[in-house]
Amino acid sequence: MKTIIVDDENLALRKMEMLLQSQNGFEVHAEIIGAFQNPYYALEAARKETPDLAFLDIEMPTMSGFELAERLLELHPSMQIVFVTAYQAFAVKAFEVNALDYLLKPVHPSRLAVTMNRVSQASPDGNYQSLSLCCLQNLHWVDQYQEAQSFPWKTLKAPELFAYLIYYRGKTVSKQTLMDLLWPDYDIKKATTQLHTAVYQIRKMIKTYEIDIKIKYKDEGYRIEWGSVKLDAEEWENSLREAPAVTPQTLAKHLSIMNKYTGDYLEEHRYVWAEPEQERTRLLWLEHAKQIAECHFELGQHPEAIGLYQNMMDKLPYIEDGYAGLMRIYALLHYPGEVKRLFQLLEDVLQVDYGISPSKELAEWYWEWERKNSFIS
Repeated sequence: MKTIIVDDENLALRKMEMLLQSQNGFEVHAEIIGAFQNPYYALEAARKETPDLAFLDIEMPTMSGFELAERLLELHPSMQIVFVTAYQAFAVKAFEVNALDYLLKPVHPSRLAVTMNRVSQASPDGNYQSLSLCCLQNLHWVDQYQEAQSFPWKTLKAPELFAYLIYYRGKTVSKQTLMDLLWPDYDIKKATTQLHTAVYQIRKMIKTYEIDIKIKYKDEGYRIEWGSVKLDAEEWENSLREAPAVTPQTLAKHLSIMNKYTGDYLEEHRYVWAEPEQERTRLLWLEHAKQIAECHFELGQHPEAIGLYQNMMDKLPYIEDGYAGLMRIYALLHYPGEVKRLFQLLEDVLQVDYGISPSKELAEWYWEWERKNSFIS
């Protein structure tokens, strides 16, 4: 393993170099290609060679170990990082977020051997699982056996950052934008540390679950580069776009597509920035559901149509399509009480929450229906 060491304290630097050269209890050989007190010299060396492993002090005056790690990973994304620190608080943080390990100063030879053996067991880059990332309903993943799995996040901000970068996949989002979004009340130093911490957590998840995506740091920002992994929201929308018209012959196919819509976009997380995407996908779902419900209605499959119209009301209570569809079915089935109840419910929802009335078209249909059925109590 081509290895670099970075520590602004010369004695600590030489001790780590000596410990690595001893190879005491290592299952993998460490070839030291550079030991640096200046982080910028370490970066320069990394541009000339391809290190496999870096031992980085966290607290350095010109550049923190977190920032140096970001820049090294920009050059060599598969590089393993080990943080070395004299401070327990930093060590705990590094353990939570680091792609591989942390070491507390003074470093003990037996503890270093544990780290090096973890290096030897690390999964090689490119060994990816066949899985899907999911943003419908909540952020999770589905394994090769089609079982839903949760990410074991240690903080609340890391999954939100991950979700935000997934939404803007293929685009670089500036560090400042991310810090303003997630840590608006923190000063720049603390927000930067929190951002680095969250990025490391995400990278650890990506590596642990062998997800074929990469987080790149470039031009003072982060971006997700997509690989072969599938995204449920994208798969559903593509299926919807490519599907033929809804007819009795294609109904089964459309029901299969509808089943892919397992919930609104990140609805369980209540991220404010995700609300426009939630609304957009809900409206796509609504248009599709209306076509399927209409097909059920034409086939005389009233319970199926009723269920869909009820779902429309629940999901989009401020849009009258669900109410209108149910009213039409209940009028056909001679349930006047239900027709009146639904129209009154729609009037109340629209007036109380939005200060508007039902559309002229629906109101005229209702008053005409009521005129014809005025003799019915």
